[in-house]
Amino acid sequence: MIRGLAITPPVLGRISIGKVIEKNGMRLPEKDDQFTITSQVQTKDGWVLHPVDEQLRRDQGGKIRTIPVRLLFNDPGLNFRAEYCLFDRTSGRPLCVGNGDTCKRSTSDGLQSLPCPSPDGCPMAKGGACKPYGRLNVAIGDDDLLGSFVFRTTGFNSIRTLTARLSYLQALSGDRLACLPLEIRLRGKSTRQSHGTPIYYVDLILRTGLSMEEALNQANALDNNRREAGFNQTALDAAAKQGLLNGAFEDTADDAEHVLEEFYTEAPATVPAQTPTSTGYSNRRPKREQPTLHELIMQRARGLPDQPAPPNS
Repeated sequence: MIRGLAITPPVLGRISIGKVIEKNGMRLPEKDDQFTITSQVQTKDGWVLHPVDEQLRRDQGGKIRTIPVRLLFNDPGLNFRAEYCLFDRTSGRPLCVGNGDTCKRSTSDGLQSLPCPSPDGCPMAKGGACKPYGRLNVAIGDDDLLGSFVFRTTGFNSIRTLTARLSYLQALSGDRLACLPLEIRLRGKSTRQSHGTPIYYVDLILRTGLSMEEALNQANALDNNRREAGFNQTALDAAAKQGLLNGAFEDTADDAEHVLEEFYTEAPATVPAQTPTSTGYSNRRPKREQPTLHELIMQRARGLPDQPAPPNS
């Protein structure tokens, strides 16, 4: 195993509740009231839809509000990883990842483990630079037991709800989380900050039409069948945990760039429209003479005065 490379659950596609549109030469996120399921292929016209998107959309009258899923692991923290993340908004690379207690931070002296005071108490998180960021991996269908679709979010409502649901479902199922018939459901709510406009978040519940008793009976039966066939869920969870711990940061630069594009709309660098390259289409931001967020962090860490910051930072 290559050291320093986080081994994450294999991904077959993406689940989102929004999309990125091109407007006035910029690529901007647009909120939506439905799920969209895409492949991992992005063209100049956007993400290519996965075949399961069309099937679910047809079954639900045009808008996908629920997706039947199973989880890969019994450990809630392997299915849904949530942490505070700070990205360099020009390169798209993760700089610091923490849990409110400790963090791993990329510094001029290399990777360091440091205390994490959470974004409210961290001087490097000023201006919304550091946000909660969660990734949920789920299996759709039975074609690939280990293949998953990933839902990424920086929303407190989704992160809090998914964390609670996974913990409760693990407890009531007797640690048979990977065997429960589940679905992710889109929910809406209004807050004072939203000024009456609905905001949407993701919930994880038992599959529609099943009572708790029926779902638990199905989970027990599936767990027994897997054990008889030699399926070792405990070993699978252990292998997944070891793989995630193998790297400092879960997201690659390419993954983080998509995160910036979708969630960090106040990023100082303007994302240009996609332009053809020798390898396809690229959204990479042009290099600028102003210091990046990472360079500003390094200046502060060394006690140097700040240089002029990028515009709108």
